[in-house]
Amino acid sequence: MSHFAYRDGIWHCEDVPVPRIAEEAGTPFYVYSKNALLENYKAMDAAFGDMPHTICYALKANSNLSVNRVLSGAGCGAEVVSGGELFRALKAGYSPDKIVFDGNAKTVAEMRQALEAGICAINVDSENELRVLEQTAKQMGLRARIGLRVNPDVNPETHPKIATGLKTTKFGVDLTKAIACYEHASKSSHLQVVGIQTHIGSQILKVDPFAEAFGKLVDIALSLREKGIGIEFIDIGGGLGIQYNEEAPPTYEAYMAALRPHWERCPVRIITEPGRRMVGNVGNLVTRVLYVKESPVKRFVVVDGAMNDLWRPSMYDAYHGVVAVRETRERFTADVVGGICESGDYFARDRDMGVVQPGEFIAIQSGGAYSSSMSSEYNSRPLVPEVLVDGDQFSVVRRRPSYEEMLRLEM
Repeated sequence: MSHFAYRDGIWHCEDVPVPRIAEEAGTPFYVYSKNALLENYKAMDAAFGDMPHTICYALKANSNLSVNRVLSGAGCGAEVVSGGELFRALKAGYSPDKIVFDGNAKTVAEMRQALEAGICAINVDSENELRVLEQTAKQMGLRARIGLRVNPDVNPETHPKIATGLKTTKFGVDLTKAIACYEHASKSSHLQVVGIQTHIGSQILKVDPFAEAFGKLVDIALSLREKGIGIEFIDIGGGLGIQYNEEAPPTYEAYMAALRPHWERCPVRIITEPGRRMVGNVGNLVTRVLYVKESPVKRFVVVDGAMNDLWRPSMYDAYHGVVAVRETRERFTADVVGGICESGDYFARDRDMGVVQPGEFIAIQSGGAYSSSMSSEYNSRPLVPEVLVDGDQFSVVRRRPSYEEMLRLEM
């Protein structure tokens, strides 16, 4: 969070004081640091060293067009999991040959969309999907570039709801069936084998699970080579964690060092799909204090943001740092809660924090990933603005809709 800091007692994003943004955008709002985003991308890109690679940012983490234009303009690629994300990726300027399409429930319409766009690869999730894609490509008179998402049965040691590489999850083709799928695809005149892919989970804080999974993909790639089936890339997916509290996530260099011994056995291009790691700590959710409520057993700081703006604490019991925008040495312990009519509507529980008063602002840290992209209009609350900061300038890159606009699709 180096691009977020106190200056003269006021919380800043880069060179812009947060209250100045609140005056224009209103609260709540998300604020992102453009330069933190670029630094993250450049640092990961540099850490690959001499290993050929493509970084395909996972749009699911934050799909804002302006955020994505920063990354596409820097040369990044994109990972998408729906027709809507593919549409966004193309609008954001990502080159089609740097886009991979993942997901376990692709429709025929989405397959057609991807084939028409001429993307790098469709990573197929099942034997049935492979057959449907083959038939779709045949009907279109095209040849689909495919990878196969393999389930490596690796424990990523993360929250169960975001662990995706175990054999009990819904994702990927079992290791024992992968070779047969590739043999079928290699004989098809409407499928072109180009890669192999996996994704074992999210917010992973050790490199060993990545190395184990990557090693299994390399083993498959070498077996394919013996059968005369070559591949262009190995896609290790995303999942590299960030610091929310006291975690010590791996550096990019440690991540690459763990992959390198396996890559040297099969030195093809590596694709990686960072989402949270790229954007998680480049954003804050800023919200205004409405009330400080005292009960016999609790203190509640009631704010105008709510769980529909940032679901992670309610969904995963996730920790997000809480910062009083006006710096103070006075402390108290409180729950930070929103106005949704559920007890699960909170940002922090029993949190030691700077004392705040009604009308002041709080910044919820590490809000760049899975905040805006997972937000909703629950309780008919409007989606909140997104703001992009570049040095001492800022732009509102998504405005708050009016109530009339919220109803427009229903009228």
